[in-house]
Amino acid sequence: MSFTMTSFTDSLYAAFTLIWLADPALWSVVLRSLAVSGCACVMACLLGVALGAFVGVARFPGRGAVLWSLNTLLALPSVVVGLGVYLLLSRSGPLGFLGWLFSFKAMVLAQTLLLLPVVMALTRQIVQDAEHAHGEQWISLGAGPWLRAALLAWDERLALLTVVVTAFGRAISEVGAVMMVGGNIEGFTRVMTTAIALETSKGDLPLALGLGLVLLGVVGLLHAGLAALRWAARWHEGRSLSARLWMGAP
Repeated sequence: MSFTMTSFTDSLYAAFTLIWLADPALWSVVLRSLAVSGCACVMACLLGVALGAFVGVARFPGRGAVLWSLNTLLALPSVVVGLGVYLLLSRSGPLGFLGWLFSFKAMVLAQTLLLLPVVMALTRQIVQDAEHAHGEQWISLGAGPWLRAALLAWDERLALLTVVVTAFGRAISEVGAVMMVGGNIEGFTRVMTTAIALETSKGDLPLALGLGLVLLGVVGLLHAGLAALRWAARWHEGRSLSARLWMGAP
């Protein structure tokens, strides 16, 4: 039975062809996206996990206001972050002397500021729940808030890996902030999301669809790796328990 290829199937076939043949225009954008989002995710997680864990265990005046601010900033639109960074880095802005506007550094800064409240809020909740369950023993041993935060964060490292993957997914799928401060310059600041928007408006659907498929594939691989780590941790824990039971340990 014969049938007519639709525009979608034609574009999908062409997109897979671009990916399979390692089209330079496609993969240069992909690598740049991974570099920008990866740098932003590392910076946001290093700072956000430390501060979020501390807020989760510490008790200080104004803590309620800090928690309210973190929860509110979870809904912060990326274009607002882009606008703020644009004003800071513009020639008339306080950081204009750096000359970062429409550069790789500006996109990393914008995404870092976008991810920071997300990482802090999620880390705070994870560490606070862990402290309610196990924190009293550390308090009885005289551990201060920073030490308790570090110990509880290490105990919940698998849960915090979920925070890291979530932050990276938010960064690599963001379009508003990087377009405003990066300028979407071909060969310099064009990333997957901004390229998808541009190529769709130009009618180059295969390239746009190919970039979208790669973006989904990257995030999917990260979640698959996280699931594998969790499975390995449960398997190792089960083997350790079986060994203790076999040796008669309590």
